[in-house]
Amino acid sequence: MPAEIEFQQPASSNQAQDFRFGKSLRLLCAADFKPVFDDAPLRASHQNFLILARFNQLPHARLGLVMAKKHIRHAVERNRMKRLIRENFRLQQQAFAGVDMILLSRTGLDKLSNSEFTQQLNQQWQRIFKKMRHHRLTSHTHSSLAANAEPPQVNADGKTAGH
Repeated sequence: MPAEIEFQQPASSNQAQDFRFGKSLRLLCAADFKPVFDDAPLRASHQNFLILARFNQLPHARLGLVMAKKHIRHAVERNRMKRLIRENFRLQQQAFAGVDMILLSRTGLDKLSNSEFTQQLNQQWQRIFKKMRHHRLTSHTHSSLAANAEPPQVNADGKTAGH
């Protein structure tokens, strides 16, 4: 089991971090989704979901969700998954500054318990973060204050691990 990862704040930040998940942090229309679908250099695939990610020119991360009725039949389950994903992303958004991400559901996602799903989602966030850091280090085209901080592990109850 990997060691716990602590989120490190940038040294220049004197203000409390903003963990809101407003409209500016969401991919809302087709024009927002299209660049990520067309060219997603960062991918993390899992049996029950897929995360596509692409660098943006914004100082914050954005998230888009695609929960197909074909994969998750009941609206209650689709909404449960969306709530878990949004909450998990909300708590980790600082580590993904400058990235647009789309999470696509696959068959069987609704069969996972909240804790199982949260654990698997955290593993995929870690994969995206490592690829993001590697891509930034090799390309030198983007700089980020959070490049050395890994996203915190979030438990099923929405609390970061170790707190």
